[in-house]
Amino acid sequence: MEEVFKLLIGIGVLILGYPIGVLLRHLTKDELKYGQVYFKILVYIGLIGGIVGLVIGNDVILFTMFFIAIVSSRSLLKYKKNNSKKKVKRRK
Repeated sequence: MEEVFKLLIGIGVLILGYPIGVLLRHLTKDELKYGQVYFKILVYIGLIGGIVGLVIGNDVILFTMFFIAIVSSRSLLKYKKNNSKKKVKRRK
């Protein structure tokens, strides 16, 4: 029962990564513009660390790294979509 409770809390925190990523995107537009490479590196580190946490069976590492990956990818993904739309409008 205790393990299920820990997993539910971890999943809840991962779900909170989505709105936090959106908030981060709105608050740090300039950093996203110039730091895309670093956000991509954070996503890769988060995914690799999450897989390592899964393999070694450490829930704290697993959820922490996946949270980093979700927040970074969410903020980076929306920036790319908004940036590509602006480029299309400028060409017309």
